[in-house]
Amino acid sequence: MDKLLFTAMSGASRVMMAQQVHANNLANVNTTGFRSDIEQADSVKVKGQGYDSRALVAARAGGSDFSAGTLQHTDNPLDVAIRGKGFFAVEAHEGDEAYTRAGNFTLGAEGELMLGERPVMGVGGAIVIPEYEQLNIGSDGTISVVPQGGGLVQEVGQLKLVNPDFAQLRKSEDGLFRVTGEGGQADAADDVTVAAGYLESSNVNAIDALVNNISLARNFELQVKMMKTAEQLATTGNRLIRGN
Repeated sequence: MDKLLFTAMSGASRVMMAQQVHANNLANVNTTGFRSDIEQADSVKVKGQGYDSRALVAARAGGSDFSAGTLQHTDNPLDVAIRGKGFFAVEAHEGDEAYTRAGNFTLGAEGELMLGERPVMGVGGAIVIPEYEQLNIGSDGTISVVPQGGGLVQEVGQLKLVNPDFAQLRKSEDGLFRVTGEGGQADAADDVTVAAGYLESSNVNAIDALVNNISLARNFELQVKMMKTAEQLATTGNRLIRGN
């Protein structure tokens, strides 16, 4: 009976982890630039005497779905979306460089271009924008302003746009992507283009995420029933041994 119990417990544990992934995807259905997570698991046969008829579930490091979301027009010059492949570079809290598809930028007290609490990285470092009357972000990420009081258009920086291999990217707990391996930093890419005045939506399909959660809940109930069956079989066996 212990074999049935541990097999069911392995399945229930995997289902709970999968539910966490899909629930997190569903919670971020309205998060700008969010990339849905993918849960993965392997079937591992249990070796022992006799025929290997049992298999347990071993969790495997998941990945992310890098398919693009839809572009939504906002008419805000500080909202920027990437067309096709690519990522924005930001400075993470640890001082390292991280990457995201979110482009809902704001300005800090000193004119720093920010994504939330993180400075947005430019080709030459952090970007600081002076006071301006008009701001424009070109398709290559070049930021131009008309100074306050008027005058000629001035270039004040260029967004660092990167296009690393998806296989090198891993999502961290803060929701940002980082490059694995030596250096841990991607080079600027000239082939990445952006659209100012737009934001990219999450690529989570809310209906699929909800259906997956319902299916996983039913699967979990099945695993629990199997554990209860194992308990009932063990109780019945003990009674037979005791003779009552």
